[in-house]
Amino acid sequence: MDDVIYTMVRAADWREAEALGEYRGSADDRRDGFLHFSAAAQLRASAARHRAGEADLLLVAVEAAALGEALVWEPASGGRRPGLFPHLYGALPLPAVRSVAPLPLGADGAHVFPPEIP
Repeated sequence: MDDVIYTMVRAADWREAEALGEYRGSADDRRDGFLHFSAAAQLRASAARHRAGEADLLLVAVEAAALGEALVWEPASGGRRPGLFPHLYGALPLPAVRSVAPLPLGADGAHVFPPEIP
């Protein structure tokens, strides 16, 4: 599917991941049994739906091919949302990460994404 996938991570959780050498996910990820990712075209809607108004987030870009068979593209929300979403069944190894950048809130309260995000 996509070469690069994205996840939005709380800064404190990312600092912990850097210390561990891998990202093990948020409380939501652990509850669901996988790490939630989005393709670039899905990212804005995912942020609005799951991270609305949340400050102190980082946008983590990941090389999808580096995740191997642990990365599965499947329906989200029990199939109630269109399309397939990337889910990682296991920890995210930090060498698979392409970039980490702040994901600030704009004056309107929505997240401000980098230009490569449609």
